[in-house]
Amino acid sequence: METQEITIRVTPKAATIYQEASEQERHKLDALLSLKLSETAQPSRSLEEIMREANQEARASGLTENGLNEIFLGIQD
Repeated sequence: METQEITIRVTPKAATIYQEASEQERHKLDALLSLKLSETAQPSRSLEEIMREANQEARASGLTENGLNEIFLGIQD
């Protein structure tokens, strides 16, 4: 899969989580974010549905419940 680097603004907590993640976890987060950004261009799905699917995909990729909570709660801070 071809990728392109971008810069986005996130909360300090989300930035710390990403910066402290292992290289493998960063790749998972990159893929998850890429998928979610692409899906937002398709307005036929609700945000709740997209977030539920993101949660399922993250778990399937090996992210833990605590890791997901830190990411999602960090975004809300």
